[in-house]
Amino acid sequence: MICEQVREAVRGGGLFARDRPVVAMVSGGRDSTCLLDVAHALLGAGALSALHVNYGLRESADSDERHCVALCGELGVELEVVRAGGSPIGSSPTDRGSTGDVAPQDAQEQGGSGNLQAWARDVRYAAAGRMAQERDALIATGHTASDQVETILYRLAASPGRRALLGMVAAEGRLIRPLLAVTREQTAAYCEARGLQWREDESNDDERYARTRVRHGLIGALRAVHPAAEANVLRTALLLREETALLDELVSEELQGRSSIAITRLRELPAALARLVVVRLAEEAAGTYVPQAGARVEEIIALGRRGGRAELHVGGRAGAVIDGGVLQMVKLPPRITGPSDPRPREG
Repeated sequence: MICEQVREAVRGGGLFARDRPVVAMVSGGRDSTCLLDVAHALLGAGALSALHVNYGLRESADSDERHCVALCGELGVELEVVRAGGSPIGSSPTDRGSTGDVAPQDAQEQGGSGNLQAWARDVRYAAAGRMAQERDALIATGHTASDQVETILYRLAASPGRRALLGMVAAEGRLIRPLLAVTREQTAAYCEARGLQWREDESNDDERYARTRVRHGLIGALRAVHPAAEANVLRTALLLREETALLDELVSEELQGRSSIAITRLRELPAALARLVVVRLAEEAAGTYVPQAGARVEEIIALGRRGGRAELHVGGRAGAVIDGGVLQMVKLPPRITGPSDPRPREG
């Protein structure tokens, strides 16, 4: 029963419905093991390949690799193993498929657990991107509804703005997340029902990682407040995503494809819409998220009232330029400290 429920949830999401092969990112944990098996059931081995990255940072790294090799061998799925951090720890398993190498990285040089996680993420997504490009394939990750809740709560605590509450999207470019409608408990039950073994990553219990603190501390506290806390967070994110689409349309209608706006018009807009317009202009100029730009609307309007030309750093790599009563945003160069710093003033 649980197997059909999980497969139906993935099938209903429609992410495997496109006529393209899939590269599944497989760590050996319960979620990625479930993903691989579900993808195999829905697509068949011919349309599926897998990627495993051995970072060489844990004693169990080689065991995880051997597990993935065996799992893919049983399913008849092509597996590529990428080894990062130099030679794998311990004896080398027999590889099925090719083995790539990534330039060695020493954990002590990463500047902390956050940088280490970012490095590992960059390694695996670069490898997956290369595989997907070679095969004209989609990249599937094992992110679940449980991961979605953790992501939303973490972003809510760590960053301002509505976007923090939206969570991960099911599809963006080549990347798809077929398990976003499935909980971590369901992926475990699926693997048990299918007789699939999985590997446990001891770092998931390491309190140095913010996500671990969210999982074991915050989510437990929310469940104590209300048993449906996680479902309510997910439902809220869904509603906000729908409302965000509407708000984005309002911003697009206001700008009409322009990369600037008259200060007089900005002053006439409702405060919420003015913030969204400023954020849109800043992010399009900087090419990245600049949610804090919305807090600078009043300063921008005040500078516009003075007349002439004025500049204001609105956050990240975005700068506001007010000239002749018109607001434009520019992408700023990397920050240079000292008296020669060319960045517009910070308010």
